[in-house]
Amino acid sequence: MDKIPFWEIAYRDDNIMAFTASPNNTVVEYEALLDKNANILEAGCGEGQNVLYLAKQGFHNIDAFDISEAGIAKLKKLCEINGVSINAFVCDLAEYVFEKKYDLIMSFATLCFVEKDKWKKFILNAKDSTNVGGIHIMHIFTDEVPASADIAPFAVGLAHDGELKELYGDWEILSFQSYVFEDEHPGVPKHLHAVNKVVARKNL
Repeated sequence: MDKIPFWEIAYRDDNIMAFTASPNNTVVEYEALLDKNANILEAGCGEGQNVLYLAKQGFHNIDAFDISEAGIAKLKKLCEINGVSINAFVCDLAEYVFEKKYDLIMSFATLCFVEKDKWKKFILNAKDSTNVGGIHIMHIFTDEVPASADIAPFAVGLAHDGELKELYGDWEILSFQSYVFEDEHPGVPKHLHAVNKVVARKNL
């Protein structure tokens, strides 16, 4: 039997959040650059803490997908509880097809769970599907430290340090961070993750 990731178990429990109920601080930091009518996409949204936050801030053109049916079901419940509307749907990042242009595309701790050539293709397609002036916030685990036991069976596309940033060489880099942090989740011991996070703007 294949191992089930801890987040999938947490998505099925309405009493806990797999990660946090708070949005990523980078989303909060850069939301002011966006008009409330902005088209927004989150790839690998999980339970949707980032898109829920933006919806509650008044953004109303939000798409969000995740490969987890349980994660999307939970997000839809949370939308109903919070009285907000998000177009949330199940999809594999490696198979996603862009059908419109966006002003914000973001992904947190998701890209590395598909093969490297597939997440790079997603990034390139996402860049093509971004309006001029649009923002990307991309966060990926790197191989600067070994994959922790909780993600090792699934992290098939860990990036090299700086590899994500290189894909945005033709965009304005608003922020780039490379760091290691200590993490823990329900039922999972403390562990380390190495991360690259890039915020970039399309100016041409």
